[in-house]
Amino acid sequence: MNLTRALPAAIREHRLANGLEVLIAERRGDPVVAVMVWYKVGSKNERDFESGVSHFLEHMMFKGSSRFGKGSIDRITTELGGANNAFTSYDHTAYWFELASDRWERALEIEADRMRTLTLDAAEYDAERAVVLEELSMGQDDPWRVLAERVQAATIPRHPYRRPIIGFPDALSSLAVEAMRDYYRRFYRPGNAVVIVCGDVDADEALAAVAKHFEGLPAGDEQPSPESFRPTETEPRGEQRLSMNWDDQGKRLCMAFPTAKFASDDDATLDVISSLLTGGRLSRLHRRLVLEQALATSISTSNDTRVEGGLFWLFAECAQDVPPARLEAAIDAELSLLREELVSAKELTRVKHMLEAAEAYDHETVTDIAEDLGEHATDSHWKLAFEAIERVKAVDAKRVRACARRFLRADRRVLGWCLPTKAEPAQKRAKPQKKAKHRR
Repeated sequence: MNLTRALPAAIREHRLANGLEVLIAERRGDPVVAVMVWYKVGSKNERDFESGVSHFLEHMMFKGSSRFGKGSIDRITTELGGANNAFTSYDHTAYWFELASDRWERALEIEADRMRTLTLDAAEYDAERAVVLEELSMGQDDPWRVLAERVQAATIPRHPYRRPIIGFPDALSSLAVEAMRDYYRRFYRPGNAVVIVCGDVDADEALAAVAKHFEGLPAGDEQPSPESFRPTETEPRGEQRLSMNWDDQGKRLCMAFPTAKFASDDDATLDVISSLLTGGRLSRLHRRLVLEQALATSISTSNDTRVEGGLFWLFAECAQDVPPARLEAAIDAELSLLREELVSAKELTRVKHMLEAAEAYDHETVTDIAEDLGEHATDSHWKLAFEAIERVKAVDAKRVRACARRFLRADRRVLGWCLPTKAEPAQKRAKPQKKAKHRR
């Protein structure tokens, strides 16, 4: 047992005999407690024929277990005046409750029961599959989502990260309930889970409550995933380009660059770069391309790091009368500037302050803290959740330039355009614009 004090909560960690990792985060003040259970399984653990099973199983976790039948979890949560939900990622699946501090233990009863005794009734399975397939179908009506999925698949063509989390309709349509039961048995067990209790609790009492509900659960068989082999993604050998068409007037650009792992030093540097480029109205790309030159109606970047690698995304919507090649060339000029020149101290300080403020905002509620703790505990180590802003503060101008040079080059990216149906796709590279000058 280890007690660590670091704002914004005091953390106690413990591991039960069955392998369950437990983190208790005392955060006094508001009479609220967040309870989360994280499983170290996501879409990356799926085989091709199971594509989408992690997200589908997340739905089924609300459809009945030995003690809590269909609809009971949401009904009980409402009666207690709380909230609950769940989410699935490439690397993990998480379930959360937020309840008042005099009734939060009920969440532990629910989570302990459905960890090992999920019903997976065949009729409910078929009904919920129709819901998931409809959700998937709605996503295919979104041009941004379709474009991003195509770009991702081209960027990491061999790794399971290439698949969308929600899966593919043909795989989901043919997935038998027995396959989900096998998946559930393999991954939903104490030794593959982390329980977080965060908020207005006494650490000793909270730990005793977790032990009361979970220590009697069988550990389950620790089996290697059948998808344990991970192909080595080779360094890109030149830019890849793709195009698609959509029946509207939008001209959408998506770029993806393979990058680094979650919680690495490069992760922090890429956060800084993303904020430099598109973090607010004073950011480089927004100020120049949206406000000053009106080449784009919107532009954003995202540092998407994961356990086994990451992607740096750039999305832009081209202004109506602007040729796509002109917007692309302007973006290339800005990325070139980032690779060639050192960021000014003033600009770097502004971005770090913005990220520090965002970090404080992200730890405003007990559920925010529980989510941050859970993500780090599942995907790296929970202590790194409290070091994120220090890693950002350690980023200097040379690290920004070196990171941009290593990752954000045209010869490493996949670039996709979604153009109006009647328009000719832009295939040729435009001549780069003169390098921009930035004075701040």
